[in-house]
Amino acid sequence: MDAGAGSYVRDPHSFHGRVEMRPLTSKVLRGNALGDPHVRELPVYLPPGWEAAGARYPVVVLLAGLTSRPHKYLETHPWKPGVVPLFDRAVAAGDAPPAILVLPDGFTALGGSQYVNSSAVGRYEDYLVDEVLPFVDRTYPTRPERRAVAGKSSGGFGALHLAMRHPGLFRAAASISGDCCFEHCYGPDLLACLRGLVPHGGDPARFLMSFREKPELRGDDHAVLNVLAMSACFSPNPESPLGFDLPMDLETGERRPEVWERWLAFDPLRACELHADALRGLSLLHLECGRRDEFHLQWGLRALLRRLDGLEIPYQHEEHDGGHFGIDDRFLAVLPRLVRAVGSA
Repeated sequence: MDAGAGSYVRDPHSFHGRVEMRPLTSKVLRGNALGDPHVRELPVYLPPGWEAAGARYPVVVLLAGLTSRPHKYLETHPWKPGVVPLFDRAVAAGDAPPAILVLPDGFTALGGSQYVNSSAVGRYEDYLVDEVLPFVDRTYPTRPERRAVAGKSSGGFGALHLAMRHPGLFRAAASISGDCCFEHCYGPDLLACLRGLVPHGGDPARFLMSFREKPELRGDDHAVLNVLAMSACFSPNPESPLGFDLPMDLETGERRPEVWERWLAFDPLRACELHADALRGLSLLHLECGRRDEFHLQWGLRALLRRLDGLEIPYQHEEHDGGHFGIDDRFLAVLPRLVRAVGSA
């Protein structure tokens, strides 16, 4: 630990363990198309006793959803503690096995990156795999062979995407209400996006200009931002004035099949077939969703489960009575399972 490490500590009296907020300078994010910062704060949670001689810990990477930064998981408000303080309490009480939690920042000017590589957004997959994880392994007492990834919403999508595309990098993965079955979860937003563009003359560029001046989401604005962000992630096009292609016609709302197919290549429903061996290699694949999910992800997840059954990919599945929002407490049920699945300290 370097002499100035104390300057990186966050809320030292709020945790039994320790949270550090170190700046990480990224080479792959430098000069990204959105002009987002390439120097990012990287929150890392260290469990009680992390400094003990010879102690090494499994790692769980936590991915935030669209429009969120991972810092929200660090909330230490006495009445509304975030995921990390609650996990810290469970570890201190002996109710959860200790682990290092890594919270990479994938936030962008469009609200998020889906943790993919895109010319319109940035190389966030490479950032996480090639820069964040090696930095954490160099800096903290990790066990790189015992690593898991988890997230909610777009973070859940990111967890599946990374686990599928990088076999062996993670031994376990969990998706909490993760984006899945794009026809169900994104399809309704395509038309809502067009409705939300009406005040902007139907012009996405005018919407983005207005949003950058005043980043508020009202009415159909979330659908507009969601569609534009997903287009930037899934169908980038350096030749387009926007830097990406939209999957629907702005005049009629009809699908543009050639663009929609590019989106579907990322859909876990289709990607699981290409990366079935990677999923079979996980010691735990946890998938869950609320029965009242507002983005229809419960139906998409059930479709994914049928696909996994056909591919003979083992998984653990749960449904609960919640919706899409206010369910961060689900992490407290999932995190201990992931740590045990990869092997505790």
